[in-house]
Amino acid sequence: MPYLSVIIPAYNEAARIGSTLQQVLAYLLQQPYTSEVIVVNDGSTDATAQVVEASFASHATHIPCRLISYTPNRGKGYAVRQGLLAATGTVGLFSDADLSTPITELPLLLDPIQAGRYDVVFGSRALDRSLIGVHQPWLREQSGRFFNLIMQFAIKLPYADTQCGFKAFRLDVCRPIVEGAILNRFGFDVELLYLAHHAGLRLFEQPVRWNDVVGSKVGLLSGLDGFRELRQLRRRARRGFYDDALNRTRQALSRAA
Repeated sequence: MPYLSVIIPAYNEAARIGSTLQQVLAYLLQQPYTSEVIVVNDGSTDATAQVVEASFASHATHIPCRLISYTPNRGKGYAVRQGLLAATGTVGLFSDADLSTPITELPLLLDPIQAGRYDVVFGSRALDRSLIGVHQPWLREQSGRFFNLIMQFAIKLPYADTQCGFKAFRLDVCRPIVEGAILNRFGFDVELLYLAHHAGLRLFEQPVRWNDVVGSKVGLLSGLDGFRELRQLRRRARRGFYDDALNRTRQALSRAA
């Protein structure tokens, strides 16, 4: 059983997923722990699946590699959950396919979990903006900040950046929240962190290096989806929709103590 499962959600990423996998596999080969790589092809209409399969075949290593594909496109949140649920590692980490946070930042997330200090460690662009190399266009950056302010007001999560696509989970205690989450698009990160926070897990927001990459799938409609999903999250939480997942997470935490 590997120690680390790296999950990469991919939607129409044929142009760059090959380079991403080359960098990820080369990095993992140098690490002392065992790992696996799972690419989740989220209903792509281009050659993403073929490029992934060719990349896996050309980088034959002792690192197990899997491709999960389905149609139609369901959203990044759905893809991330499928990868985390399929993961066999002790820790599951998901990374954006564009590697906007370099894979070399992985120890910043993994080391605190390995040391037993935290159950969820997630990358942040907001805590130290000097680590941002290439900024997003001004409007997108400001809309992201506005979304986070609304998130803090609406559901009281005390975090500066919930949307960075670089998050690690200790899977023995986090699996119930992954199973209980349902948001498929821009709000899925908030939902996972909300459930982990309210279940009593130990969360840590870690500043990481980050660069905007041309070809982002996040646009105006994605942001609107995020606000809609925040409302869904509040409504479901008030109605007790997540209670079972929260209770099962607390039980898993108690067993692991």
